[in-house]
Amino acid sequence: MAAFLDKLRKGLARTKSQVFDRISRVIVARSRIDDELLEEIEEILISGDVGVETTLAILERVQQRVKKERYEDPRELFRILKEEIIRIFPPVNVPEETLPAKPFVILVVGVNGTGKTTSIAKLAHRFQQRGKRVVLGAADTFRAAAIEQLEVWARRLGADIVKHQSGADPGAVAYDTVQAAIARNADVAILDTAGRLHTKVNLMEELKKIKRVIQKVLPEAPHQVLLVLDGTVGQNALNQARNFVDAVGVTGIILTKLDGTAKGGSVIGIAHQLGIPIHYVGLGEQMEDLEVFDPQTFVDGLFETESITENS
Repeated sequence: MAAFLDKLRKGLARTKSQVFDRISRVIVARSRIDDELLEEIEEILISGDVGVETTLAILERVQQRVKKERYEDPRELFRILKEEIIRIFPPVNVPEETLPAKPFVILVVGVNGTGKTTSIAKLAHRFQQRGKRVVLGAADTFRAAAIEQLEVWARRLGADIVKHQSGADPGAVAYDTVQAAIARNADVAILDTAGRLHTKVNLMEELKKIKRVIQKVLPEAPHQVLLVLDGTVGQNALNQARNFVDAVGVTGIILTKLDGTAKGGSVIGIAHQLGIPIHYVGLGEQMEDLEVFDPQTFVDGLFETESITENS
């Protein structure tokens, strides 16, 4: 965990220096809180990919608190801003040690190129580290490379995999995967899905079909629908996300590629505008580079307390 936290700090370094350290410098340069200072902070947050809607919501709450408590020292803004950003994040409840169902069925969705299949492997590894038996389902049958990639990961993990030929019905793979998980007394079934079909409508309809097929085997499944988002694309990830949320009822988010991006501020906007908890964050290509997202740790990484005192 300590190694992961160190990676998180390093991964957020560019976002911190380009956004939140700028806020620190603006604050310490002022002698009082006024509209001009708040407008500068607003511009920095928007330029840092937090998003207009989210930035305005945060600063509205900040202004209310400043007025109510009659704060005058600009340094108070740093603390208040941090507290209000933490409030943005929905509570995270990620079952891993004790699962609410067996098999616990996870449907993983997202566009191609987000790191979806690699995230599935990392997720499977996390469950295995906790003594869980995992079955993988290669339901992205529209790309032969996706099936092969998941098969490679399954061999490395020593996990069971259910696959059909390229071009097969994804719903049939999903059905067989859940059936296999039941027959083999597996704890978890994780299903990969297609990230791109000919049109957006086709993709969403296919995902809805997979969900219906799974429910023929287990009416309460899938127990989780995890959406994989690329942390480097910033606010553009929101447009991707909304389509999946509407189609299959996403319950949690996996954020990938946060290591080294300057767009870490988009995480705040994603959490605020979707209202869906971020379950995991990925910071690298190693099997262990997936950790449960902790809003406090994330925001602490952006608002390290020494950054405001060092500039004073």
